[in-house]
Amino acid sequence: MMQLKGHISGAKLDLFLQRLFDGLTNGSTYALIAVAMVLIYKATTLINFAQGEQALLGAFVVLQLWNWGLPMWVAVIIGMIFSAFLAALLERTFIRRFDPADHLPLVIITLGLFLVLNAIAAVVWRYDPLSFPQLFPHGSALTVGNARLSWYSIFAFGSCILVLFLLHILLTRTKIGLAFRAVSSNLESSRLCGIKVGSTLQFGWALAAAAGTLGASIYAANPVLQIEPSIMLRALIFSITAAALGGLDSLWGALVGGLTIGFVQSVLVQYIPFIPNEMTLTTTVIVLLVVLTLRPSGFLGTKSVERV
Repeated sequence: MMQLKGHISGAKLDLFLQRLFDGLTNGSTYALIAVAMVLIYKATTLINFAQGEQALLGAFVVLQLWNWGLPMWVAVIIGMIFSAFLAALLERTFIRRFDPADHLPLVIITLGLFLVLNAIAAVVWRYDPLSFPQLFPHGSALTVGNARLSWYSIFAFGSCILVLFLLHILLTRTKIGLAFRAVSSNLESSRLCGIKVGSTLQFGWALAAAAGTLGASIYAANPVLQIEPSIMLRALIFSITAAALGGLDSLWGALVGGLTIGFVQSVLVQYIPFIPNEMTLTTTVIVLLVVLTLRPSGFLGTKSVERV
């Protein structure tokens, strides 16, 4: 009897660990795309609803370059550069024409870009699911009981940490990075100090698009997924939620929010019997509402202070 209980306890522990490992996998990819959302929000206090489709288009370019025979990571780098130039062009053509303080037309524009970019992907690559090449080694890197942590999970998390570390260096040690931080802090004062605000914001859009494309490529490379034009819609919703949870102006908060969403998806749904798998999105939104009710700025976001 004691041995049977031990087997049951061991099976439950294995299941719990496997769910944690799955949460790490999903959370890391959500965090990367959330980082892109945060970069735009820091500079403009605008949520770019076209971020997911920009990343999707970049991921399709990566797939196309790989099909043409380029090495996988060379294709990823070129795809990131393509996305950066596309985002810079979109910012210069559509976004810069409007007052950054007037968010309504900018939100409408990003929603329009969402539809246009999705339609372009559908026309060029159709809606047939395509297999995305593997970016990381196959198999398990770590086995604990019957729970397995894949190389994909480790490299996805490692890529997120690396991107955040590189962004930290870029934004704190380079001239363009310091200019971006100044614009994020106070746009009008930055303009008076001689900073080229338009070019700096354009740089932020390009940087966000490159990070988003890396996130979309890693997301599409998940062995259980295939890439098609609607693949990023669900990921975009979870990534926006992750950014809001972590704090819309905090890059490291995007990581915390992404991992939180990943763990909520995999663990909470498993252990609360009345929540079916189809309710993961609803459950995630409920968690977001609870957290923002208790802490409106998110886990690591900056609290707004108004002088009266």
